Amino acid sequence: MKTNRGILIGRMQPFHNGHIQVIKKILEEVDEIIIGIGSAQISHDLKNPFTAGERLVMIKQSLVEHNIDPSRYYIIPMEDINKNAIWVSYIKMLTPPFNKIYSGNYLVKQLFYEEGYEVKTPPLFDRLKLSGTEVRKRMLNDENWQELVPNATVELVNEINGIERIKNLSKKEISDM
Repeated sequence: MKTNRGILIGRMQPFHNGHIQVIKKILEEVDEIIIGIGSAQISHDLKNPFTAGERLVMIKQSLVEHNIDPSRYYIIPMEDINKNAIWVSYIKMLTPPFNKIYSGNYLVKQLFYEEGYEVKTPPLFDRLKLSGTEVRKRMLNDENWQELVPNATVELVNEINGIERIKNLSKKEISDM
């Protein structure tokens, strides 16, 4: 019997409650989900402060925290290759077979559509608050970011001194101004 498997790719900088809700919703439609950690090669900048390994821990521990069966997901870091014409083949090389792609990114949707995949837009949950941009902004401004993320994300950010990292990354050298 063929497994009904979907894939969700995102930077997850950091992993937040919206991601949990999207994954739970997708798991209502598929047997298994592949969670692709996008732009895995990028870290230590304001838009992408966390490493792929740190995001993997956030995701794994958050899914455990929310009692999501580990036999139903794969977490795979995915580096950017910047070659759109072969990107879908690259993703297929990294992952178990899948038949549905979940994305809100128009380029990703187009590339998979052209390869014949069923493309679905996942629901967005409270998008004004539940976005990586909002979480990072709150971290930088000493606002309540913890309410937007699973406890596992809070624990990892604290463990690695992530707030200090983001604040240090926000400082500009005189030569950068």
